[in-house]
Amino acid sequence: MAEFIPDSELILNEDGSVFHLHIHPEDVADNVILVGAPERVDLVSSFFSKIEVEAENREFRTRTGLFNGKRVTVTSTGIGTDNIDIAVNELDAAVNIDLKSRTIKPQKRVLNLIRIGTSGALQADIEVGEPVISEMAAGFDGMLNYYRDRNLVSDLAIEAAFKKHMNWNPILTSPYFVKSSDALLKKIGFDMRKGITISAPGFYGPQGRVLRLPLQDAEINNKITAFEYNGHKITNYEMECSAIYGLGALLGHNAITVCSIIANRLNKNASSSYNGSMSKLIETVLQRLTE
Repeated sequence: MAEFIPDSELILNEDGSVFHLHIHPEDVADNVILVGAPERVDLVSSFFSKIEVEAENREFRTRTGLFNGKRVTVTSTGIGTDNIDIAVNELDAAVNIDLKSRTIKPQKRVLNLIRIGTSGALQADIEVGEPVISEMAAGFDGMLNYYRDRNLVSDLAIEAAFKKHMNWNPILTSPYFVKSSDALLKKIGFDMRKGITISAPGFYGPQGRVLRLPLQDAEINNKITAFEYNGHKITNYEMECSAIYGLGALLGHNAITVCSIIANRLNKNASSSYNGSMSKLIETVLQRLTE
């Protein structure tokens, strides 16, 4: 008999939807776009020819509709890997747990999880406005370390090399490195700049920014920029990619992240007007995803 999942572990709403996202199994398409801001859900769904599903709760806004005749879901997650832990687990629960019997389904659905976001570059030759696709994520957040099989989906060799290169401070959470989906990398990012993306647990100190508080390691960004492993460099900072890759791998889903660069941390330049480049990136991803 399948193991029963108690109410306290899988909280459902009165209408039977999952707790935070307020979605039902039939609401979720196989292709799921993940964005940060709820308003970006509206931008993505503006490309749909038809909207079939609308759900909203807190920072989580979901629309499912048609693009190129194919079903696509877009969900906002807010900022940070803590919210990704909620969004990805609940998306998976909606499609791979029988919410009525509270048991795991024997046949699993595989989702394509595609994050479209913004990011800061860590290499001088990356232009503001340029898209960067994450062939690997480096998690500074520690979220995946709470899951038992974390090492099975992590690249332990690059993790060890990175910690040695950085002289990693033991008071920080241990970083983890997880690859993207090879199939989605080829399908969506065949002509894009590829690199390793760091997901930081904050926007200021954890990304090496200094306002009023000094950093524990003032050279952290310089050391990150200088790191290279088998020809691969760290290209950018953001705040969600690692959890999507880690949870996606553990749960058996495909994951990729594409970010529009809105700042270059080395060149000290930034742009707050990135709606045009973001809109173009969204359309490109939708076209390639549904071809």
